[in-house]
Amino acid sequence: MPVIDLVTPSQDFPTYASAVVIGAGIIGMATAIELQDRGLDVVVVEKGEVSAEQSSRNWGWCRQMGRDAREIPLIKVSLDLWRNMNQRIGAETGYRTCGIVYLSETDAQQAEREKWVDDNARPHGLSTQLLKANELERIVPGAALPWAGGMYTADDGRAEPFIAVPAMARYFMSRGGKLFTNCAARGLETSAGKASHLVTERGTIKTDTVILAGGYWSSRFLHNLDIRFPQLGVVNSVLRTKPIETGITTTFSGRRFAVRKRLDGGYTITHNHFSVSELTPAHFRHFFDFLPILKLDWRGIRIRLGSRFMEEWNMPRRWTLDSRTPFETVRILDPAPYPAIQEDALQGLKETYPAFRDLKVAERWGGMIDATPDAVPVIDAIKKIPGLFLASGFSGHGFGLGPGAGKLMAEIVTGEQTCVDPTPFRFARMIDGTKPVPTTGL
Repeated sequence: MPVIDLVTPSQDFPTYASAVVIGAGIIGMATAIELQDRGLDVVVVEKGEVSAEQSSRNWGWCRQMGRDAREIPLIKVSLDLWRNMNQRIGAETGYRTCGIVYLSETDAQQAEREKWVDDNARPHGLSTQLLKANELERIVPGAALPWAGGMYTADDGRAEPFIAVPAMARYFMSRGGKLFTNCAARGLETSAGKASHLVTERGTIKTDTVILAGGYWSSRFLHNLDIRFPQLGVVNSVLRTKPIETGITTTFSGRRFAVRKRLDGGYTITHNHFSVSELTPAHFRHFFDFLPILKLDWRGIRIRLGSRFMEEWNMPRRWTLDSRTPFETVRILDPAPYPAIQEDALQGLKETYPAFRDLKVAERWGGMIDATPDAVPVIDAIKKIPGLFLASGFSGHGFGLGPGAGKLMAEIVTGEQTCVDPTPFRFARMIDGTKPVPTTGL
């Protein structure tokens, strides 16, 4: 498990809040700060620790490039917020504009990049440009194997997942926000069909506004409210190195690896294609929901049957609000990484960039990505229970999208004009028969 920057929680548990956010990851904390900016008295409850699951385990990329077109307007908003985040919260998040490049191994892959630029980058005014093979040396120097070309966005960036969200949490608390860790939300009470109270293991908070930003756990929480949310988990395996001098500061991906420089002088490295879907009962319940994306990108998903199946089989899907919940049983979901996938990424990196041959691995971890059938998040009100909102299913894109997603969620909650069209993120598409149209990006 990666090192967690522990945040000291608030002390006095409240009986009322104008809004309660469930989950202290990047989405939950960004939403809480935006609601706080709008004058709401906000409480955040977290079953484990701040940013202890996927929000601290992701790659740390903040990219516009290679995204599903539906996310591009939101990532533009998000990057504007990321670029000013250190100043806004008065603390280091690790955000740096470093540029990101996707390296192409073949002419066919470069043609796919060119199509993405024509179809997405240019219409949305992105700075993304195509690079020829001889132009890559100044961006990612020292390649021992040839590239066919690349796609480069100079104003994309990176931040440090280990420190960014805890820094945001401390900023939220410094302005009077209350945050409670090791405090699982058990469920909602309603009055006249509307949200009226959030029940937690520490007590009940009277509120008419609840935002669920529970990542992988959101579907299980909603099921206890008789709300169906198709969501599955995918384990991504990541590692970080000890400090090493390579002369490369640009974040880059190609030939099985994805790499970014860290503030500490090391690098975060992962496989740029393979993740593992560990079978659970939910895979069978949601098989037909996810069939389109499985057909589209089955080569990048390795299916494994292991202990997680029985762990989740034995995990309650229903509970009363005065009983212990799965969220109290599993405070921090800590999936094991897959060493073979990590070693494949390292081998490809060392073969291609000899400057990395002497790297020393400092830490390895796995993270559970929560995915929707179309790989696009839900950021919306849940109409079945007025006062309940959902921001989840970010499908591995949540860290970069986080600040923008928090802004959009706060605007939806308060009824403001939204910063982007919220239609692509509506919840109804999950349940109204809309055919999911996933893309894998690039």
